[in-house]
Amino acid sequence: MALGRTPDAREGREEVAPVRTGGVRTVIGSQSQETPRRRSPLEKSTTDASGLGAPCWASLATRSLTSSQEFYGAVLGWTFRATDLGDEFSVALYDGVPTAGLAELTNVVHIANDWTPYFAVPDADAAAARIRERMGTLAVGPIDFPIGRAAVAADRAGARFGVWQGRLVADWQAWRAHRPWWLDLTTPNPFEAALFYGEILDWASELPGSCEVGYEHDDVVLRDDGRVAALITAGAEGSEILPGCGPRWNVHFPVRDVGAALKTAVRLGGRVLERRISAQEDGATLRDPYGAVFCVASATGPPPAQGGYGQPT
Repeated sequence: MALGRTPDAREGREEVAPVRTGGVRTVIGSQSQETPRRRSPLEKSTTDASGLGAPCWASLATRSLTSSQEFYGAVLGWTFRATDLGDEFSVALYDGVPTAGLAELTNVVHIANDWTPYFAVPDADAAAARIRERMGTLAVGPIDFPIGRAAVAADRAGARFGVWQGRLVADWQAWRAHRPWWLDLTTPNPFEAALFYGEILDWASELPGSCEVGYEHDDVVLRDDGRVAALITAGAEGSEILPGCGPRWNVHFPVRDVGAALKTAVRLGGRVLERRISAQEDGATLRDPYGAVFCVASATGPPPAQGGYGQPT
């Protein structure tokens, strides 16, 4: 699938100083723009263009960091590492691998408790300009962090995502080869969505290290270095994909026993929105006690898409 993109109408840009957003210290990969970095799971710069446009991190905004750690630790088998940013932030680890960032919001701001995936870009300001030009919506940023620059946006259908310019997970090549989660975008028009993201993130471009895009089994499949990183699937036009959920990026986390994870989630105040059992998949979509939607999938079962998530084709 040739996506391509039109040339950017770029003008001289003004440097933006680090700011607070509505009283919240925004976090990407557990890094705040207000605190000097002393220890971080993010170590590799994106300047080498390796894996640009690929999913690179996932972050949860929550009203209670302690409660969220207890919930996700029990449901997903995560452990957590403190950061030097204070009690509001932590990094989740799955089998010792940095997997996601968690940030506690203040009670005075109205920001959705939810998961946001981030995509690696060489220039967050250029990506933000493309988002605006293509009728997407910028919610936050671009803003500076000690180790990079980021923005949070929504595509034309309303699905939220982020772009990240800066350091990535330590040992990035190994991490992206065995990414500890995968994504799917449920949206009314997968082909239109693929064009939107392709023009912003340089998917299927001539640039070295860009992600590949193909149309397979009624899905748009995003491959990073030959491995499935995300799917874009169709939802009904004019209807919600799941009860209470519009078009959205879903983060799928692996678990060793899906049934046990669902029982634990419900016991701890979560809700199962959808259960999927087939020859190709054993998984489910859940809502945590604070409203964040996420997915679980069997860590040992069949992977999504032909060729396999995390496996070269």
